[in-house]
Amino acid sequence: MKRLVILGAGESGVGTALLGKQKGYEVFVSDKQKIKEKYKEVLIHNEIVWEEETHTEALILNADLVMKSPGIPEKVAIVQKLIEKGITVISEIEFAAQFTNATIIGITGSNGKTTTASLTHHILKQAGLNVGLAGNIGQSFAAQVAEGNREFYVLELSSFQLDGIINFRPHIAVLTNITEDHLDRYDYKFENYIASKFNIVKNQQETDFFIYDDDDNVIGNWIKDHPIASQKLPFSLQKKMKYGATIENENITITIDNKTIQMPTKSLELQGNHNLKNAMAASTVAKLLNIRKATIRESLENFHGVEHRLETVLKIQNVTYVNDSKATNVNATFYALDSMTTPTVWILGGIDKGNNYEELLPLVNEKVKAIICLGLDNEKIINAFGNIVSVITETHSMKEAVQFAYKLSERGDTVLLSPACASFDLFENYEDRGRQFKEAVRNL
Repeated sequence: MKRLVILGAGESGVGTALLGKQKGYEVFVSDKQKIKEKYKEVLIHNEIVWEEETHTEALILNADLVMKSPGIPEKVAIVQKLIEKGITVISEIEFAAQFTNATIIGITGSNGKTTTASLTHHILKQAGLNVGLAGNIGQSFAAQVAEGNREFYVLELSSFQLDGIINFRPHIAVLTNITEDHLDRYDYKFENYIASKFNIVKNQQETDFFIYDDDDNVIGNWIKDHPIASQKLPFSLQKKMKYGATIENENITITIDNKTIQMPTKSLELQGNHNLKNAMAASTVAKLLNIRKATIRESLENFHGVEHRLETVLKIQNVTYVNDSKATNVNATFYALDSMTTPTVWILGGIDKGNNYEELLPLVNEKVKAIICLGLDNEKIINAFGNIVSVITETHSMKEAVQFAYKLSERGDTVLLSPACASFDLFENYEDRGRQFKEAVRNL
């Protein structure tokens, strides 16, 4: 019996444990932190051996195969020891994919991947397909494969998940964009992060498809220098495309195999150029799967977006409060500030992942009237914006930040939580941060 060791007992770890046990592995789960009660109960109920708050080397280094949760960096000691011993370390995506014959749509990118994955899933579901949504979102891919009845999976994939693949091959791969993010995990080398994102196509063959943003120079330059085997379907807001998706006379035009469909952009529920691109990518996937134009169009019109992504919470005394907690990098915050049409009180901060705030300066100068820092170390933010925003204040809890925002805002303003940073200094994750923001706003 092969021994499967799982590092990290979160969503992906526990899902992998269930699937591993089902497939006849001897499973051991080890977490350096305390395991959440809900996951502990699942492990106990399924009689899976586990440990918490430690990694016992003797029980880990005898593995045949190791699944490392995406949050654990490769440079931690136990992972380095496994690599030195030549033990294969993979991600949950790699492990689970070998046990399903479903068609896999893999979606990655620095920004837009959650919205694009959720929208793609929404269209496929509306079309009556038996489809699961997993990866970096919702119930784990492995747990869904263990339940085992889907014909399609839409997987939102982070670079960390793609770092741990060997044979994983999505039939349709989508790359929304690449901007500097997570550089702390890639030796502060942008090219390492780019290569990680392009892992999504590394096993694709000529019968597979690659959908990508052709307006993104980082993607364009990489494609020039690295051959990709799959069929390319670019999308662009600026260029006219022979194949793929483009904008013509306020219509999204998609051409595949000399067949073209058109849909009006005016009726899209989600506004903004970045959402137009997300819609183009999702619609191209749907067209490849022969979904009717009417279904695609209706789905685009009734999709309401994703929690914590430019989510309007409330209007209080004519001030709009917007939750964009999912903006964990500078580029995501760029989109948020770009979409602001009123004077903005901006709440940001957290754990900096190697951020360069320079590209935000023109937008901040134009739109932001006050900045509220919400992190343990705000020096970089204060240095970046101190000269262009006269009011900058530091806070150490969401409640305090929202109360300051309430005082600083006037009728017609917007209060925007768009942190541009990871959340782990003061919050469990970006969802926790977003929910605390919404709760604090409702309690004003």
